[in-house]
Amino acid sequence: MFNEVDQLKSRLDALRPIPAGTLKSLHDQLVLEWTYNSNAIEGNTLTIKETKVVLEGITIGGKLMREHFEAINHKEAIMYVEDLLSSKTPFSDSCIKSIHQLVLKNIDNENAGKYRSENVIISGAEHRPPEHFDVPSQMTDLLESYNQSNHHPLEKAARLHTDFVKVHPFIDGNGRTARLLMNFELIKSSYLPVIIKAENRLQYYEALDKAHTKGDYTDFIQMTIAAEIEAIEKVLSLIA
Repeated sequence: MFNEVDQLKSRLDALRPIPAGTLKSLHDQLVLEWTYNSNAIEGNTLTIKETKVVLEGITIGGKLMREHFEAINHKEAIMYVEDLLSSKTPFSDSCIKSIHQLVLKNIDNENAGKYRSENVIISGAEHRPPEHFDVPSQMTDLLESYNQSNHHPLEKAARLHTDFVKVHPFIDGNGRTARLLMNFELIKSSYLPVIIKAENRLQYYEALDKAHTKGDYTDFIQMTIAAEIEAIEKVLSLIA
């Protein structure tokens, strides 16, 4: 499954370093598109242009303050993930909670960065997350499985996302946190971060539910590969 994406990655690696101006414009666009799509999947109504304006510090009339904070917080969470990577901080329970704390800052400070203490269901999904008292042990298992994984980096990232959402450790913000964690792993392994587009929401949810209920990760891994190919091809179109 990984041949095409790895061949593209080799082409991209051969063209590094990317010119500084191009790299900055690519990063700015990545932060915008990642923030817009990740929030839109969860119901945020800001358009991509409105998201850009909010990230520049301007308030949009007629939009909820929560939606503004979701955009601002997500950008801060991306910056934090990049700081973790640049400092080579080991992936840990503390990292996960810190990322989540940023995602929910000024939205739900009581639960930001804290594993849930009550049971939840995922609307529209067959899978039911574990009882709240099982969350800490299941997160320990998740981290152990992640650290011992010898899967291809794309599969490792996809499984981290999928297994995290399966535990659903927080009251809110699990999806955004999962996508940040997935890209943490991809960037760490020298791949490009991927964007799950809001327009593919149904396919995304179905792939996750299939993994959770049948243990079949294939659809979600393939979705991750397709997003990685799209990301690499976009960069190659600018610099090749």
